[in-house]
Amino acid sequence: MPRPTVVLVHGAFADATGWMGVIDDLQRAGVTVVAPPNPLRGLALDAAYVASVAAQIHGPVLLVGHSYGGALITVAGTVENVVGLVYIAAFIPEEGESLGELQDRFAASALADHLRQWTYPTTDGTTATEVTITQEAFASVFAADVSDSVTRVLATTQRPIALAAFTEKAAAAAWKTKPSWALIAGADRAINPDVERFGAGRAAANMTEIDGASHAVALSQPKAVAQVILDAVHALA
Repeated sequence: MPRPTVVLVHGAFADATGWMGVIDDLQRAGVTVVAPPNPLRGLALDAAYVASVAAQIHGPVLLVGHSYGGALITVAGTVENVVGLVYIAAFIPEEGESLGELQDRFAASALADHLRQWTYPTTDGTTATEVTITQEAFASVFAADVSDSVTRVLATTQRPIALAAFTEKAAAAAWKTKPSWALIAGADRAINPDVERFGAGRAAANMTEIDGASHAVALSQPKAVAQVILDAVHALA
């Protein structure tokens, strides 16, 4: 098999620039990388978008999902040319399971107490609800091991996610038929690390854990994240 193209899928409250250090390491290693924007409008819609990106890439694809992006690659990974999945501090749902149901198996994370709700207009003329992390809690909840100057920018530029994304059920679970890898952020306060461990174990993923890593591990420890991805690339190639 030729070396796969790596598609990096960011999660909620963030954008693809959160992968910048990881992208640099992967490109230096000669890996082709695509980091598309995640619409953050709902599990089915967002997964369909990721699947469309993967399907239009010539050759094999390795999907990498951070946080909510893990749920998207779980569904989008059923695309024929996707050959593997990498989960970074991520949700890994079962087919027919919502993120809320997965999270409710374990104690709630600090994130639950620090969300602000907003409304946005929909195409049918009604409104829907989206959420962001409160400015004052963003650093401790999302990026405790990232510098203050960077965290202030992240908090200011965070992208909201539709609240419905947490109640929609995953239409498929690609990890049942495709190999997977997972990095657990040991000090994650946005997703309970037990949720990450449970999902990775259920998926029989090749698991790595970084003690003390926050949810923003791709920013704080990009080399470690890139190495997990490179391990997957080499195993698949």
